[in-house]
Amino acid sequence: MSTSKTPIFLTGATGYIGGAVLARLLSHPSANTFDITVIVRSPEKAKILKEKFDVNAIVGTHAELDKIESLVENSHVVFHLADADDEPLIQAILNGLRKRHSKVGDLPILIHTSGTGVLTDNARGEYATDTIYSDINVDQIKSIPPTAVHRNVDLRVVDADEKGFARTHIVLPSTIYGIASHPLVKAGVSNPHSQQIPGIIRASLDRKRAGVVGKGLAWWPSVHIDDIAELYIVLFDNIISDPDKTGHGWEGFYFGENGEHHWIDISRAVGKAMVELGLTDNAEPTSFTAEELAKYWGSEEAGWFSGTNSRCRADRGRALGWKPKYTTQDMLASVKPELEALAKKQ
Repeated sequence: MSTSKTPIFLTGATGYIGGAVLARLLSHPSANTFDITVIVRSPEKAKILKEKFDVNAIVGTHAELDKIESLVENSHVVFHLADADDEPLIQAILNGLRKRHSKVGDLPILIHTSGTGVLTDNARGEYATDTIYSDINVDQIKSIPPTAVHRNVDLRVVDADEKGFARTHIVLPSTIYGIASHPLVKAGVSNPHSQQIPGIIRASLDRKRAGVVGKGLAWWPSVHIDDIAELYIVLFDNIISDPDKTGHGWEGFYFGENGEHHWIDISRAVGKAMVELGLTDNAEPTSFTAEELAKYWGSEEAGWFSGTNSRCRADRGRALGWKPKYTTQDMLASVKPELEALAKKQ
């Protein structure tokens, strides 16, 4: 490894977000100055990453904490794009950053992935909230309860920044949509599908009628997969070029949103697409029963998540120069192609 190259470690390379960000790093104008390492479970995917994309792919799992710690210790920049709720994993990453700081003396950089699920309530689709969070309102960000989804990990990440052994930044995507089509997907390495909208689609296909949680009145923001990948790159570029002017720690929360929707809007788009494809004769969604929530999401409580409110504005990312292109209308238009793709796999 040339010492002039920036050592970067990235988790989630085979995933939806991680694959999209890795693809952007590989096509970055400065890509030849990066030395990128990833960890993947599949030896076959590791081989493709090494041979086709010149990525240092280590075969392993996120449960191999000593391996993760060591890979982080050897990296100046860490993109954590995998499980937002894995506490042992984030602790291993932070341990590695701390070791690097004490041994090498540099201030390593962590770009961690959380999600706007941290803002959710228990609306169960019954009402919309007026509360909107801005990522430049630090007092508001600090007011999020420690019991919120993802918050236990987010607080550890901020604490590392406060302790001064790393510069930490947290990207919080909202409902990500769009079928990813970058080279890593085409090579069979990365997952092309998101989670939230496909979850509603799969459940609706199985019950042969579009479903919605409660009345679907709650609000959520959305962001296209290409736009959220771009946010990570804009943030990374700002950190590298002007670290002191790029918010980190408590000022390092970056929401990923470009417009918002009611959950019922997604369910109606699913119903419309199902009618057009001859998969149902009624486009109007019906409410999921408690039994269906448990069946399709693993538990009734997990199912209620798709009826929560989560409202925010990505003011901090936009201030850095992030310019998302895709709107709520694009999100609704993405439902039919997503449904067509998933219906073929049912």
